[in-house]
Amino acid sequence: MAKRSRLRVRAGIASTLLACGAGSLLFAGGASSAVPTAASGSVLAQTGQRSLHNTASLHITARARAAGALKATDSAHLHYISASGSLLYEEGAAVGTLPGSMRVHFNVGATLSGSFTIYTRGGTITGHGSATPHGSGVYESFAGSLVVAGGSGHYAHAHGKAGLYGTFNRNNYALVVQTVGTLHY
Repeated sequence: MAKRSRLRVRAGIASTLLACGAGSLLFAGGASSAVPTAASGSVLAQTGQRSLHNTASLHITARARAAGALKATDSAHLHYISASGSLLYEEGAAVGTLPGSMRVHFNVGATLSGSFTIYTRGGTITGHGSATPHGSGVYESFAGSLVVAGGSGHYAHAHGKAGLYGTFNRNNYALVVQTVGTLHY
């Protein structure tokens, strides 16, 4: 009986969307919400027939689109692990929109540049970035950008760009990083 009820609900949603002239389905309140909201366009069969295949496709497409972008602000306090010349390896805790841990390999010079991996509960996010240091002395601030190039798990198709800001302690090589941007996955 439960299967028949789901079919009636899906058919009901499809007929409601047809009556509204809806084409794609967005979930109000983010990816985890179950409240459908109609958007303009036309996706269901041109004949207007109710079909489980069309309704299921619409349902799957809606979830993929709703989960596709995330505005993220994160920061990490990284500590020195090892070095090879001017290439430093650091790791530490990341907090914010995507909490977890972070590992960074970066080159210290006229610019700071390197690669990173963020380890979250849903998978990893990888990329690279560069920043220009400002000031001199023990603490040096920097500003630049980063590019997300991929990942694993939930973030297997991750891509995006973000601003990269922070400070670098030249005495103990501690790195404080803040990122602000949009992640598409």
